[in-house]
Amino acid sequence: MVTSLIADAHFAARRLRARPVYASVAILTLALGVGGTASTYGVARGVLFDALPYAHSREIGVFWKKTDWTEEEFLHIRGRVPGFREVALYRVHDVILREENEPPRLLPGLSASAELFDVLDVRPVLGRGFQPGDDAPNVEPVAVLSYGLWREMGSEPSILGKRLTLDGVPRTVVGVMPREFWFPDPGVRVWTSEPLNAEARNWNSTLIGRVAPGHDVRAMEAPVARLTAMLDERFDYPAQWDKTKNAQITAIRDDLMGDMRPALFATLGAMALILLIACANVAALMLGQVEARSVELAVRSALGANRRRLTQQLIVEAMLIAAAASALGAVLATAGFRVLARVLPLGAWGEAATPDWSVLASAVVVAVAATLLIALVPTVSLWRGDLRGVLGSARTGGLAARGGRLENGLVVAEVALAVLITAGAALLARSVANLYAIDSGVRTDGVAVVDVVIRDRQLQTVNQLTAALANLPGVRAAAAVQNLPLRGGGYNMPLTVEGRSDLKGMTTEFRVVTPGYLESMGVRLREGRTITDADGSGVERVVVINEALAKKYFPGINPIGQLVGDGAGSPARVVGVVGNAAERYLTDAAQPVRYAAEAQMSWVDDAQSLVLRAVSGVDETSLLEPALRTIQRVPPGVAVQQTTTMRRVHDIAIGPARRVVVLLSLLTALALTLGAVGIYGVVAHFAARRRREWAIRIALGLRGSRIVVHVVSHAALLVTGGVGIGVFGAALLARVLSSLLYGVGAIDAVALGAAGMALLGVGMLAAFIPAWRAGMTDPAVVLREQ
Repeated sequence: MVTSLIADAHFAARRLRARPVYASVAILTLALGVGGTASTYGVARGVLFDALPYAHSREIGVFWKKTDWTEEEFLHIRGRVPGFREVALYRVHDVILREENEPPRLLPGLSASAELFDVLDVRPVLGRGFQPGDDAPNVEPVAVLSYGLWREMGSEPSILGKRLTLDGVPRTVVGVMPREFWFPDPGVRVWTSEPLNAEARNWNSTLIGRVAPGHDVRAMEAPVARLTAMLDERFDYPAQWDKTKNAQITAIRDDLMGDMRPALFATLGAMALILLIACANVAALMLGQVEARSVELAVRSALGANRRRLTQQLIVEAMLIAAAASALGAVLATAGFRVLARVLPLGAWGEAATPDWSVLASAVVVAVAATLLIALVPTVSLWRGDLRGVLGSARTGGLAARGGRLENGLVVAEVALAVLITAGAALLARSVANLYAIDSGVRTDGVAVVDVVIRDRQLQTVNQLTAALANLPGVRAAAAVQNLPLRGGGYNMPLTVEGRSDLKGMTTEFRVVTPGYLESMGVRLREGRTITDADGSGVERVVVINEALAKKYFPGINPIGQLVGDGAGSPARVVGVVGNAAERYLTDAAQPVRYAAEAQMSWVDDAQSLVLRAVSGVDETSLLEPALRTIQRVPPGVAVQQTTTMRRVHDIAIGPARRVVVLLSLLTALALTLGAVGIYGVVAHFAARRRREWAIRIALGLRGSRIVVHVVSHAALLVTGGVGIGVFGAALLARVLSSLLYGVGAIDAVALGAAGMALLGVGMLAAFIPAWRAGMTDPAVVLREQ
């Protein structure tokens, strides 16, 4: 057997060298499918399949109302949450690291209660994690470092006990986490303890817990009901923020994945379809080779070769193609991995993702599996064929009398698969177009954004920064806001209106801005005025409201001059009404919003977004570099989180569909190309198989155009069948994309029709070339050859 395998390998190698076009097309086609599938699996594996870096991740769940819990609520239920052995509180808290002779550096961080690492059941590789009492008032502040940050700081065990100045506070380093650990995403570099205050009511934290023995994190209805009863006894919630309603626990993997799941599954599905199309193409190519070698195989059979040995030759040839395709596919997979990690909406997961051995191994496994699938087609053809009949056909100068049903079936299958991808891309394209058509109410072009964190003298520093940035060349205006629109965050403050007693418990969106912000962002003034430099401390508080608030709380009256309160000081007088803007999410309905002057607030956030409106004709991206230099020069101790533009913020607000549609569009182009190659190959073989018949018909007076029509009609019948099956399948599978769609139904006639027409057009174009050649057949040449 070994001898025969070696002989067959030499023979197959010679055949492939003698047919470079066939070999190159087969290898490249299969490599594209293999590389794409392997790269997608490599990206998805870490998110969907790999174990999380927590010993008991299946027992960990995230509480409802994520990022909306308070320290007061946590301390009320601490140590007695039904169904949980432990519960921890945490919130995102980036910190500024100041080292001697080094500029301030912003570190992505997390502030947590002492239970965090016990809930996650993870122990540091050096030192300890948090321990009871680390979050008590008046104790020494401590910090736990990520493995990566520890390596950047020298990888010395002596880091334990060292003090780092974080946000101006010396903190003792008590531990270093393992290399593979991360929470809640791979971007976090430091975890800090914070003194918890039983009177703190800032809704900015998340609760996470590990269930008690005998409980399932996905079935916690009864314990959660007891917990909501505890909350209801102690707290009074406004209707829209009632934590006793719709309470549930989300498994930690589901919570961490968020919007990634549908995007990843859509990409995995598309890549699998591409692989199947590639397999169908290569199978059709190999089947064509078997047909072309039918006389040779018949002679071999007559000389004593049995079908098993002939099948072995075909499989060995297929495995040589697989070996070359896996090598090329591994290269494509490595490159594709990096592209997918950037394109897919993976957040910090994508930034930390790197290709490893599993990507290369999966490329080999996929190539071998695909090749075995491919080899089935010519093998079935060989075993079903009549080798003796082939010799009889050869004596009369004809080709094998096969109807090409397998080839036709492969064309129908790959067209149907291509329709699935094309329909998905068309659905997402229509959805993204609908999202971009939404009027966000803010300017998305000509505005640069710099997000900063300021720990000292916030108001004074903000004023210095906006004044310095406004004087930069190319800047028309500069302003600041504590929560930039379209990012999903923001404050919600109580609302009182003078003379209205029916608004108890009402809240509205609340934005703190500097003068010029509304103008810089293009928010349209409807009535009155906006915030100005005159609205400072020591004068009457003022507020600007939007049209939604005016319509809801001041129906039929002029709101200008009315007094409204926010529960944090004296009432503010309404001085202006502006147009509605999408403050949190692009697709939100218009919500009542108040804009308050930052100079009149008793508190100013550490995090600020500086907006720079460019003068006409100046690209906003050109303002970012000089803005960074100015920020580093003007005020000390300011850390820059990121630089971006409102155009980029708007693109991100479109959501995962924007990224997925780009990827699916590329895959659609690939699917159409592979489909065209497959249709061309099968139609060319169909025409060649009947070449003698065409010659006789033309010799008897049939016009060549009739032959062209006949061949194209044959291809049209196959493509139409594939389109019909594909459209039906797309209508069923489109529901997978439903979470990514906006303004488009899962069954959309326009998208499905466009997908069908695209494949029909590509199929007819691919079929026309071999049809034209068949119509131009010279009877004298063909009959002389026969």
